[in-house]
Amino acid sequence: MEKKQMIYEGKAKQLYTCDRDDVYVMRFKDDATAFNGIKKAQITNKGALNNQISTILFHQLHRHGIKTHYIETLNDREQLCYKVEIFPLEVIVRNIIAGSMAKRLDIEEGTPSSKPIYELCYKNDELGDPLINEDHAMALGFITEVELRTIKETTLAINQLLISLFDRIGITLVDFKIEFGKLPDGTVILADEISPDSCRLWDKITGKKLDKDRFRRDLGNVEDAYQEIFNRLHEVYHD
Repeated sequence: MEKKQMIYEGKAKQLYTCDRDDVYVMRFKDDATAFNGIKKAQITNKGALNNQISTILFHQLHRHGIKTHYIETLNDREQLCYKVEIFPLEVIVRNIIAGSMAKRLDIEEGTPSSKPIYELCYKNDELGDPLINEDHAMALGFITEVELRTIKETTLAINQLLISLFDRIGITLVDFKIEFGKLPDGTVILADEISPDSCRLWDKITGKKLDKDRFRRDLGNVEDAYQEIFNRLHEVYHD
């Protein structure tokens, strides 16, 4: 697969055209950002580790019938993915209250939720990615009620699967955010990535944070934490 022109560069990934019109090459970068890009750094091997972690998790999702944009992993930093029209939404599930929700509602971090908390944020840097509801999303005009229903049902199914996958390797899935896109035929599928950049992952025994909070909160050993997640996943779920 020949990589050609870069068509998009985000905070952690780049997209390239290739010699097929219906796919693109997604490249993972070592860049790390937090607080809507205010805090920035380079973390050695982060891109390669996120690529490997996301590969394992997408393979598991496929095996359980979840449709995604992932096709195959090309090398240590790149994946081949279907082209999709991305919805400007961050879809969040919280199993344990942490991060912005704990701060926003003055709830002690680590408080379990009696059921998964489903949230939507409008992806708009100028507005600070505000929290919205489904009616807001439809009022913005980029999504239908049926598409929103598909996204919610798929997200909650992904949550249950990820809880089980991480539980098997001694990790608590605290929360995560994902993105969805639409194929040319209108099929709604999971896109982007699932990695310690987009999940809060705590060791079940020690409570140690093994995710991007180590960067956000200056806890150090960010690469080691990501490597630990990959090592545990690879030991159990390698092909």
